[in-house]
Amino acid sequence: MMARALRLAERGLFTTQPNPRVGCVIAQGGEIVGEGWHQRAGEPHAEVFALRAAGARTLGAIAYTTLEPCSHQGRTPPCADALVAAGIARVVVASDDPNPKVAGAGLQRLRAAGIAVETGLMREAARDLNRGFFSRFERGQSWVRVKLAMSLDGRTALANGESKWITGAAARADVQRWRARSSAILTGAGTARADDPRLTVRLHETRLRPLPPPEGEGFKAVRVVLDARLDALQPDAHLLDGSTPTLVLHAPGAQPRDGRYSRAELAVVERGTDGRLELAAVLTALAARGVNELQVEAGPGLCGALFQQGLVDELLLYVAPTVLGDTARPLLALPPLADMAARRNLRVIDQRMLGSDRRLLLRPA
Repeated sequence: MMARALRLAERGLFTTQPNPRVGCVIAQGGEIVGEGWHQRAGEPHAEVFALRAAGARTLGAIAYTTLEPCSHQGRTPPCADALVAAGIARVVVASDDPNPKVAGAGLQRLRAAGIAVETGLMREAARDLNRGFFSRFERGQSWVRVKLAMSLDGRTALANGESKWITGAAARADVQRWRARSSAILTGAGTARADDPRLTVRLHETRLRPLPPPEGEGFKAVRVVLDARLDALQPDAHLLDGSTPTLVLHAPGAQPRDGRYSRAELAVVERGTDGRLELAAVLTALAARGVNELQVEAGPGLCGALFQQGLVDELLLYVAPTVLGDTARPLLALPPLADMAARRNLRVIDQRMLGSDRRLLLRPA
């Protein structure tokens, strides 16, 4: 039942932000009588959809939910109250809710109403599905996923910067899926200046059929540019085209030369000891803005700095069966190691073939 609830929760992978993805199953005597998932922020939660589907069969039933039912009045009423009112006898919860507005209060309300409550079933799977949501509340930082594509010899672009395309169409379509589940997509000034990227989510390039957005407007991942001096973007830059919100983070005292940055939101981030924007402060600022998962698509300098500072939570790596040579650009710009004992180990979370390319999902060991 909980596995089914988790599969339901995944249906909200691209649409619930900044809310978590949640699924719920209502069962009577081992039979599913109602199920639902949270579809979009501001709309009913998973428990409400499941209770509606179950109708009168909720009395004495068991509810399986992937996240602690909410107990506060937000844009929707408390789900804990709805479960109580429906006559649910037992609630099985995968994980507690880290949001301080809930944080155990939902479970307490259920128990106070005489409902049997159990927690922890498939907890790790539920947390992993919402790893950005948990990171934002528990660490005060967005979950950082660095996306890179490389050749077999670990190169990301030719010496002149040309990189289109190292990987094939299937891998590039897969990137759109990962962008779609992200709250924000971040790049640095160098990449913004040299490549003029769009950093938009283009699900039409995949075979995905997500929920139709309400009134034609769905969630759009924020494009974030680290532009300390406010001089990386040209007036006709794609990042300033208005198609998707753009946030430009800059150093204190930086002033744009003209009005081109009026088409973006500007915010100040302090410089670190190396003179660059403080990357940990960037992640804290983004978390405060409701960014759960942050996908970084940048050059070896910024990606290497994030890696060196221990700020990379997972590496999304596409490996193409090609060779670019030793003058091409490296994967990450990192200081040399004194010996093999200092090497940085990663563990493989997932790997699969996409056309002729291999995709690896890696996390620090």
